Amino acid sequence: MEDKAGMTFIVKNVSKVVIAFILLFGQNIVLYGHLTPGGGFAGGVILAVGFVLAVFAFGKDKVLAVVSDFWASMLDNIGAFLFFLIALVGLPFGYFFYNWLWHGEPFKLVSAGTIPLSNISIALKVGACLYAIFLGLSIYGSMVTESKKEEQE
Repeated sequence: MEDKAGMTFIVKNVSKVVIAFILLFGQNIVLYGHLTPGGGFAGGVILAVGFVLAVFAFGKDKVLAVVSDFWASMLDNIGAFLFFLIALVGLPFGYFFYNWLWHGEPFKLVSAGTIPLSNISIALKVGACLYAIFLGLSIYGSMVTESKKEEQE
């Protein structure tokens, strides 16, 4: 029995592969953002695009079963709190946003102190926020469509 939600069989199968690459690319941009162009914001946008593509391909209900609107909002808040917490931990060292972690060797993954942690928290915030905005707009759009159908009847 084929699931009628979402797009066709071909789009769903191609989307599975594309979504996997999008999410891996987004993670790469976030983790190596201190060495290459990118970082938390760009990586978060790319991660959100993966979830938006999943909504288009598989339907809103399937994706909401994986990451609901509640968890999107919760992850958005957790990302903001972690970013603030990373900045706040530097205060005992004398500065807000003080780079308190070991800096390591230049051009290595562990070489930027707190910057990768900040990138991860911003990616979590931006990705979850954009996904939540998309869900909010799609829920609002379906409510408007349903009310127009009721008016026509």
